[in-house]
Amino acid sequence: MNLEAAAHRTAEAALAFFYPEACQICETGHATPAEGYVCTTCRRNLRFITEPLCDRCGLPFEGDISVQFECTNCCNLKFHFTRARSVIEAKGMALDIIHRYKYSRALWFEPFLAQVLVNTAATRLREEGWELLVPVPLHPMKQAEREFNQAERLASYLGRAAAIPVATHLVRRLETPRTQPPLSREERARNVRRAFSPVAGARCPARRVVLVDDVLTTGATTSACAGALLKSGAGEVCVWTLARGLLH
Repeated sequence: MNLEAAAHRTAEAALAFFYPEACQICETGHATPAEGYVCTTCRRNLRFITEPLCDRCGLPFEGDISVQFECTNCCNLKFHFTRARSVIEAKGMALDIIHRYKYSRALWFEPFLAQVLVNTAATRLREEGWELLVPVPLHPMKQAEREFNQAERLASYLGRAAAIPVATHLVRRLETPRTQPPLSREERARNVRRAFSPVAGARCPARRVVLVDDVLTTGATTSACAGALLKSGAGEVCVWTLARGLLH
C-alpha cells in the first residue's frame, strides 16, 4: 500500500470514529466515508444535466430541440474556451453541499462530489483525447483563508480516473475579484477580465487542455483563465465543472 492510500484509509478511519455512518443531509440514511456521507436516497435529488443544451457553454434547456445551437449568453459574449460542460445543476441539495464543502470545510463531502464529476467526465475526456487538466487557481490570499482549492482537489480525482496529468503551475490568479453571484453577466466578465495571467517562464506542455472548476455560471471566470492558458501555449481549452449555475 502506498503512502497516499494509507493516509486515505487513516482519514476514513478517523471520520468513522467521529461521525456515525449516517447521511449528513437527511441524517437518517446510511452513508459511509467513501460515499461522502450522502445516502442513496438523497443522491436521487441531484439534477443531472442532459441534452438539449447549448453547444458552447452547456447551458441546459427544456423542450424538443434536436439540432446544435448556442444560447443568447454565448452569442453576446466571446469565450476563450471552445466548449464547457457540467454534470449537475447547482441548485437545492447540490448547491448546499458545494457551499458547505467550500466555505465551511465540510471535506467529508469531497468523495461524493468527486465521484459525481468522475462518473460523467472521466470516460469522455479519455475518449476525446484531452491531454492535460488544469484546475482554476485561487488567489493566494483566498487559498490561505480557505486552506484548500476545491478545483485542484476535484481535478486530482478526475486526473487519476481519466489517466490524464494535472498541472497547477501554468496560470496564476492576480487579484481577488468582488464576490461574483450578485453581478450581471457583463459585470462578471469585467470583474475577472484581468484576473489571471500565465506563470512567468511556464509553457503549457499540451495542446488540448481541460480547465476544471466546481461551478460554472456565466463562464466569465473560466474564459479569463482559458485566455491565460492560450497565452501560455495551449492550442485548445475546454471546461468541465461539477455543477452549473442556472441564470434563466
